[in-house]
Amino acid sequence: MAPTPPERAESVLTRSPSLAPLLARGAVLSPFRRPDPAAAHPRTRLVLAGLRPDPAKLAAYAKVCGFPVPADTLPLTYPHVLGFPPAMRLMSARDFPLPLLGLVHTSISVTRHRVTPSAAFYDLAVHVDGLAPHRRGTEAAVVTELRSGDELVWESRSTYLARHRTTYSEGPERTEDPELPAVEEWQLPGDLGRRYGAASGDRNPIHLHPLTARLFGFPRAIAHGMWTVARCLAAHGVPDAAEVRAEFRAPVLLPGTVTYAADGGGRFALRGGRGRIHLTGEVSPL
Repeated sequence: MAPTPPERAESVLTRSPSLAPLLARGAVLSPFRRPDPAAAHPRTRLVLAGLRPDPAKLAAYAKVCGFPVPADTLPLTYPHVLGFPPAMRLMSARDFPLPLLGLVHTSISVTRHRVTPSAAFYDLAVHVDGLAPHRRGTEAAVVTELRSGDELVWESRSTYLARHRTTYSEGPERTEDPELPAVEEWQLPGDLGRRYGAASGDRNPIHLHPLTARLFGFPRAIAHGMWTVARCLAAHGVPDAAEVRAEFRAPVLLPGTVTYAADGGGRFALRGGRGRIHLTGEVSPL
């Protein structure tokens, strides 16, 4: 019988952590990480209490992602932005076993239980839900929850992959999705990563400039994965109570041209040239 995992310790933050030093710490510690799905991981649950979204930051985010401005309710993806600094604090900590450099955001699932007004106060909590073997390495799951009083109003689960050699081969192989009807073509400017980074706080160098992106193996800067799903959801529309699942398939190079595609059943996708699939997802009402 496997040992029972220890209970999570709760740590209440007085303010949202600053991302820049967390990125720097994660980069310094990355070469010393030895990814292993059996490794220990942080058991801390970080909590930001009495959080109220900043109207100016929210408006900037809504504008760059294509959501209505002013935003009377939080865009479905915005609580992820609020929870990203605490998540980075966990993933840059010494007891997080995966290297932050090269970590790939592979998927996100979001459940919004009801409408979330932008002027309300919320309690936000983030924790690492565990590690799992993947045919390309080790995957970590990070859970973010948003509460209004005692009511859970929004929750998400993101997976992040550290690629390394592995003998693990279980799990279904990815199959090609049927091609969805094209809806719109979007011309993405070269400064999109800098604009989204300024609005979200996520200034990862792979998104900011061709020179810094090349240091990590990309020919040009790439769009944030969370911008691609947010932009698709802004075009698609989401009910007040809904579940969204999205899988990040391939990076979007900047500048570039992509095609947003969707059907009437809730599925959507973002495609590049020659039919390359960057993102697939689905919206389901609750």
